[in-house]
Amino acid sequence: MDLAGISSSTPAGYVIVYLCAALAMIVFSFMAVRSRLILRAATYLLFALISTAVMYFQLGYQFLGAVQIAVYAGGIMVLFVFAILLTHRPDEKSAPLTSHRKTVGICCSVCGSVLLILALFNMPLLDGMSINQCLAASDPITMEMIGHAFTGSERFQYLLPFEAVSVLLLACIIGGVVVARKR
Repeated sequence: MDLAGISSSTPAGYVIVYLCAALAMIVFSFMAVRSRLILRAATYLLFALISTAVMYFQLGYQFLGAVQIAVYAGGIMVLFVFAILLTHRPDEKSAPLTSHRKTVGICCSVCGSVLLILALFNMPLLDGMSINQCLAASDPITMEMIGHAFTGSERFQYLLPFEAVSVLLLACIIGGVVVARKR
């Protein structure tokens, strides 16, 4: 198998679906960020999330694809749309960013992306090993190992941060309702 994960025995239909989903994900993500109409940006984000689900289905992870559609594309997007409608009028357009704010935003995005990539490849994930060490090891990483790492509560496992994010989402929902009631 080559670096792209596509062997000579892969049917052309899978490659075409992969390329279409990847292109859709990139285009809709960019359009979600660039749109000044907030409901339209939420719709573009929905399409990007659905494209991500198609990628999961392509990789053979049907459960993750179904969860992506049900939880993110379904539930979270409905939550976003209701939060938007509770806090903003749909016809409001945001003011364009000034060049100073764009420059600062682009610099922060690039720095954040570099730091995230460095953390991703160097931070311990499975049994205290980083991704670089896992890739260099001869044992393959299975979905069971990844699931155990995400749902475990021991060292180098991520149940507590996952629960912290869910509490943060709940706090955002409550904050949106409070802001909407004060309006």
